[in-house]
Amino acid sequence: MTKHPPFDAPFIWALGIEDTNVGWPLAGSATGLDEYEATGHYQHWRQDLGLAASIGATQIRYGFPWYRVNPGPGVWDWSWTDQVVAEANRLGLGLIVDLVHYGTPTWLIGSFTDPGYPDAVAAYAGAVAARYGDKVAGITPLNEPLVTASFVGLRGIWPPHETGEAGWARVVVSLAEGIQRSIHAIRRVAPKLQIVHVEATHVWTAEPGLEAEKTLLDHKNYFPTDLVCGRVDRAHPLHLWLFDQGIAVERLAALVAGAAIPDTIGLNYYPELSARELTRYEDKIVGVTFNAWADGLDGIIRGFIDRYGLPVLVSETAVEGDDNHRVAWLEAVVERLYALRSEGLPVVGLVWWPLFDFVDWSWATGDQVIEEFYSRIDGEVSPIYPPPRGARIDAYFRRMGLFRLESPATEIVRVPTAAAAAYRRLVGQSK
Repeated sequence: MTKHPPFDAPFIWALGIEDTNVGWPLAGSATGLDEYEATGHYQHWRQDLGLAASIGATQIRYGFPWYRVNPGPGVWDWSWTDQVVAEANRLGLGLIVDLVHYGTPTWLIGSFTDPGYPDAVAAYAGAVAARYGDKVAGITPLNEPLVTASFVGLRGIWPPHETGEAGWARVVVSLAEGIQRSIHAIRRVAPKLQIVHVEATHVWTAEPGLEAEKTLLDHKNYFPTDLVCGRVDRAHPLHLWLFDQGIAVERLAALVAGAAIPDTIGLNYYPELSARELTRYEDKIVGVTFNAWADGLDGIIRGFIDRYGLPVLVSETAVEGDDNHRVAWLEAVVERLYALRSEGLPVVGLVWWPLFDFVDWSWATGDQVIEEFYSRIDGEVSPIYPPPRGARIDAYFRRMGLFRLESPATEIVRVPTAAAAAYRRLVGQSK
């Protein structure tokens, strides 16, 4: 095995604020979902940025709600984002701007499969880069293409409510076209701005007879990134499959010709949620959650570095539970990332996501089941259901933050936890 010198670039200590924003009504609901509204961030954004700086973060993944910034074609409203960027600069927080987090403006009638989507999102990316290119640390063109394609293209929960394999393919190709054009638009106006491509992909199996299914899922999990990087040519294992789903050869050729390579790969990993093990259940092949802890993260990082040869940022990670459990995961993941860096692997840093608890997406969809896979409960495989319809919003709080959300009255407040103190301690020890 070739030995490399330790990777000694400064470690990025970052945080994130859950920023899902879907302006369109969701399936089963009359409204969309904006996490900034749900958690009170629009009211407390100065405080929230201050909390991130107070525990030692140097960067923060931070979403700009596209539907608010760009309320009409060619119409821009920078009144809020100007204030946020200025305050982050004052605090010494480098923003990694999340441009698209699961939703588009409603004026894009077909949402992610609207024929105008790729050019519209590229115009948005270029406008953000032109205005803030010298004021932010980086840009993520679109968060988690795989999760986006699952919710909007396979299962039809979020707009444009496509379903099935053909829907998944249509969405993935459109997302890749948008990411490519966004990267090119950003680099035209801010060539030095770091571009972080964020993805989530984690599947294993130890069950005999499922190797072919796992291989297919591996190809699909890398597929959006392969498309963006111009790798889906005639030799790609899913090239013919795309034709079977109705994707025109001209679009694939254009994606190969328009290859856009990001500067960094961001990997989102939750040890008790992200790792999926293929198994058989009631004559179906399903992916069930299992806790791979830091070993799962290690394997995913190595796989992406081997495939793309790019630096990796752990762009989201957390666990749900009490303070001791969250501190244990924080310490475990930091230890593993430093071990990988000591091997010479280009692991650039960590984003604990979220800074404070967030509201489960099912809050906006009532009693609709929105989990993609199944969960192991007491050794059995069971579907995951949200709280009952009509429950108070605090019943939907996901306890994954360094700061705990509480709603003692009409206002949601932030309460520091032992995990926040542990984060501050680890940052201090790294200096």
